[in-house]
Amino acid sequence: MSVVSFRRPDGHIYLNAERNREEGWIYAHWIGVQNKHTVMEGGMAYVEMLRAEPCAKLLNDHSELVGRFLEANDWIAQVWTPLIMQAGLRYFAHVLSPGIFGQLSIEDLHHRIGNQFEMKLFEDIETAKDWLRSLPG
Repeated sequence: MSVVSFRRPDGHIYLNAERNREEGWIYAHWIGVQNKHTVMEGGMAYVEMLRAEPCAKLLNDHSELVGRFLEANDWIAQVWTPLIMQAGLRYFAHVLSPGIFGQLSIEDLHHRIGNQFEMKLFEDIETAKDWLRSLPG
C-alpha cells in the first residue's frame, strides 16, 4: 500500500490518500482545517486514483478534520461527483469529524449527493470499514 500525502504551503499534511488493494478501497484521511483548494486538490487525486485503477469503494475519514468546508460543497456536487462516478465509485463510507461544523458540512453534502451512489455516515472508522467489507467488490 502506498500513501500519497498532500501538504499545505507551510509543509503540514492535510490529506493522506492510500489505495488498499487487500480491502478493495481507497482510504482518504483528512487532517486539520480544509478549504476549497485543499478539497479540490484531494478530490481530484481520488479521481485520478480511480481512473488509473478502478475501485468501487471510498473510505473518507474526517476524524481529524477541523472546522467546516461548506464552500467546497458546490464543487463537490457539480464537478467531483460526476467525475468520480464515471471513474467507478459506487460506495462512499464517511467517518464524521468530531466538530459540529464539519458534521454540518458533510450533512449538507450528503443531501446534495447522497442519492448519486451509496453514501453512509459513521461515527467511527471500524463501523465504516465493516460496512464497506459487507458490500460487493
